[in-house]
Amino acid sequence: MSALPDSPHQITPPSTGFAISPAKPRMSTRNRLIFIATGWLIVLMPFLFWWNTWFGRQLSDQQLHEYLQDDKKPRHIQHALVQIGERLTRHDANVTRWYPDVVRLASYPIEEVRNTDAWVMGQDVSSKAAAGAGFHEALLKMLNDPSLTVRGNAALSLVRFGDASGRPQIVALLQPAKVTAPQAGRIADASVPGTAIRQGGIIAKLDSGAQITEMRSPISGRLRQTVKTGQTVAAGEEIATLDPGTDQVWEALRALYLIGQPEDLTAIRPYERELPEIPDHLRQQAVETEKEIKSRAK
Repeated sequence: MSALPDSPHQITPPSTGFAISPAKPRMSTRNRLIFIATGWLIVLMPFLFWWNTWFGRQLSDQQLHEYLQDDKKPRHIQHALVQIGERLTRHDANVTRWYPDVVRLASYPIEEVRNTDAWVMGQDVSSKAAAGAGFHEALLKMLNDPSLTVRGNAALSLVRFGDASGRPQIVALLQPAKVTAPQAGRIADASVPGTAIRQGGIIAKLDSGAQITEMRSPISGRLRQTVKTGQTVAAGEEIATLDPGTDQVWEALRALYLIGQPEDLTAIRPYERELPEIPDHLRQQAVETEKEIKSRAK
C-alpha cells in the first residue's frame, strides 16, 4: 500500500472549450431604488399633467370657487366653467351662486375663456337666476367680440334663448376664415395646403426684419391655401384661407335649421356636395336645413 501524499494536489477541471466569465457585480440597493423611482416618474408625470389639465376632473365647490378667481391660470377658469356647464346639464341648481362670475368672464381678456363662457350661458336659458344674472344681455354683447369663434358660440347660445340676433355670425361659421399679415415681411415658414390645424395652431411665421411673428389659426379647420415659404407679403395681404372644421359646421347647420333665411342658402349648399371632405352626416344636415328654410319661406 502506497503512502498518502503529504499535501493534497489541486485538481484541474477538464477543459470545456468555454472561458468562465467572472460574476457581474450586483446593482446596489440605492441604485436599484433610483432606477425604479425614475421609471415611475416617466409613467407618472404624463398622467399628472393630463390629470391637472383634464376638464372632466370633478371639482369640489371650494375648488370651483377658487378656480373661477385664478387669473394666474386661465385653464383653471376654463375648467371651472366646463364643470358649471356640465352641472347645468344635470339640472344642478346649486351652480346659480356662480352666475355673477359667469357674466363677469364674458369680457375676460383670454379668448378661450370667453369662448367657453359663451357656451356655458347657453346651458340655462329659462331660469330666473339666468335672467337675473343677465345671461341674455351678456351674449348679445359678445356678438361683437373680436374672435370669430366667440361670436359664433354666443350666437349659437342665443338660438337656445329663441333669439335669432346672431344669425349673421352663425352663417359666418360656414364660410372660410382668412388670415392676413399684420405687417409687411417675408414668410419664414408656412404650413402646406390640406394640413389640419387646431384653433390657435401656427399657420406661418412672418419675418419683418425686427422680429418673427407667428401667424395662428382663428379656427379649427383645414388649410385650403397658403402663401409659400420665402414669399414677401405686404401689410394686410392674405396669407392663408381655412375651411371650417366639421364640429363648427355641424352646429351652424343645426342652428340655421331653426332660424335660417333663404339668403343663407348660398352658404349652406356647398355642404350638400358629395365630396370626400364632407362627411355624410354634414351633407344630410345641410339638405335638411335647406328644406326647412324653404318650408318656412312658404
